[in-house]
Amino acid sequence: MGTGAALAERIAERRAGVGDPRALVGELRRALVLVPLEGGGLWTAELGGVRWVCGFTDEAALARFAKARDGRDGQVSGREWEFAEIRGARLLDEVIPAMGVPAGVAVNIADPEGAMLFPPVAGIVPDAVAVDADADARGAGRG
Repeated sequence: MGTGAALAERIAERRAGVGDPRALVGELRRALVLVPLEGGGLWTAELGGVRWVCGFTDEAALARFAKARDGRDGQVSGREWEFAEIRGARLLDEVIPAMGVPAGVAVNIADPEGAMLFPPVAGIVPDAVAVDADADARGAGRG
């Protein structure tokens, strides 16, 4: 089973321009990712017309996010962040398709040198919800 540490290592490799992108996606699928909870659901953000599920490789990365998030606008709330531990494969295969909008996974977004986006494209998310998949593969035009 993949760990958050192994995922962080694969991310570092890709950011350095080495490593196999498929191995990175495979590591995300195996990893347990920490996803903050807010309002009864997973914490997400929207950017560029994509809804991003924000996940973290370990509690330290999540804490950096919480600190940055709580400290914006000069106010620190001191609140505790609840989170779910979710296997990456479940995020990609179940959660993303259930969102009903183009969605991907953003990992370690509070770490400028360690962040990685997994966009809603074929090879990462199921073809039925990939924005680059052929429209016929999504069932468009059938009827």
